Amino acid sequence: MSASKQKKLNTMEVDPNEDDSSSSEDDDDDEPHPDAYRGNEEVEIDFEGRAPVDPDAQGISQLLQRLFLRAHINCNQMADLIIAQNFIGSVICQCDDEDAESETDDDNMVEDGTVFGITSVLNLTAKKDQPSIAQLRTYILDRARTHASQEVQKQLKEILDSEQRHAGFLINERFINIPAQISVPLLQSLQQEIEAAKAKKMKFDFGNLLLLVKFYRKEAKKGKPAEDNYTNAEDELLSDRAKFSFEYSVASETDSGMSGDWLEGDAVMTPYRKLLVLEAKKLPQLIDDIQRFINGE
Repeated sequence: MSASKQKKLNTMEVDPNEDDSSSSEDDDDDEPHPDAYRGNEEVEIDFEGRAPVDPDAQGISQLLQRLFLRAHINCNQMADLIIAQNFIGSVICQCDDEDAESETDDDNMVEDGTVFGITSVLNLTAKKDQPSIAQLRTYILDRARTHASQEVQKQLKEILDSEQRHAGFLINERFINIPAQISVPLLQSLQQEIEAAKAKKMKFDFGNLLLLVKFYRKEAKKGKPAEDNYTNAEDELLSDRAKFSFEYSVASETDSGMSGDWLEGDAVMTPYRKLLVLEAKKLPQLIDDIQRFINGE
């Protein structure tokens, strides 16, 4: 998809205070600020998907940093690799509305040029000598050695070591509270771009796709089972469809208050990551399954 090609996505309702922030308090004020976030507030934003370009680098890097947290992975260099694939992947941006009245500028809750999400794929085999990809491969294998079974470790190493069937790292990151519906056109576009690249004999003929997903676990208590809440709703379905997976807590790597609506009464949940291994040939079917899952079918 060229940088100029854009696809307008459905209007989404999102939390205006998503960006890891909550209203600040002034010790000298007894009354809350009139603009303070009180919960259950929504703002409508028209989104579009387009190819990532150089000015998106910082926004993409910040999204990757939320995924990897304190891991030793050069997210800036990884963002540059994503952008360099100008025929693969999309970023989620706010639609430019040239007809919007200027008076709305004062109340704009997001900065111009904000990258709300990134959907793309990187070749873990062909690009293994790139510093950020080498770091990512090491990160995955190190976490597997600590948290995965021997069988999963063996399968994962075989996938990453294979030169015949390349492994792809699927990236599907976006701001919290952007609805899952947005994932379907983005993944469909990515699938079409992968097929077009394969037709040109480019190195996008993947055997397997690795996807690192975020979720929060409310631990079992008083006879109630543990409850997992996925940051991206579609990741719950993908977890069920994975060939194999393993998970690990990142509680020691993150600050509290990153989930939910950041209200005082929110339950504290433990942040986790889960690595999914998906069969690349099943991606079209997985996208159809996501559509039905989102629609409650």
